[in-house]
Amino acid sequence: MDQRTRPEAGFTIRAAEPAEYAALGEITARAYLDDGLLDFGADDPYLETLRDVAARAGGAEVLVAVDADGTVLGGVAYVVAGSAWAEVAGDGEAEFRMLAVAPAARGRGIGDALVRECVARARATEGCVRVRLSTQKAMLGAHRIYERLGFVRTPERDWSPLPGLSLLTYSLEI
Repeated sequence: MDQRTRPEAGFTIRAAEPAEYAALGEITARAYLDDGLLDFGADDPYLETLRDVAARAGGAEVLVAVDADGTVLGGVAYVVAGSAWAEVAGDGEAEFRMLAVAPAARGRGIGDALVRECVARARATEGCVRVRLSTQKAMLGAHRIYERLGFVRTPERDWSPLPGLSLLTYSLEI
């Protein structure tokens, strides 16, 4: 599973390379900022975390979607339970975080392909039986992707990492 090319869509999903971290960090930060998902806008301290792809790569598998010319179109962090980046994955589970697609690349199936790649990686992970994720209520486009791929809401696992920020959870049995 080193790389999956989607010739019909003109992009490839693969592990992010260090030279791509800055571009992916900016895409991720801009996605959250431009979609109004940060409480403090451009002053939100979470922007630093969203931009720090190198830190994510230290404890997660960071995947990117790249165009035929190598332009980074989006990415996601795939995490197994026990990783420093795991928030909701328990024993026998994986999760993904910080799924983001550049605005100009939306509508090409990139978000869908990144989620599918995370599911494929979970299926290839020995002992993994489920994929989990957290999402904000306002991320309706992402919810449609998750539900289309068979993820179901798990309200009993909803949580709040910060006062005033409630996250919904979904899971997929694999």
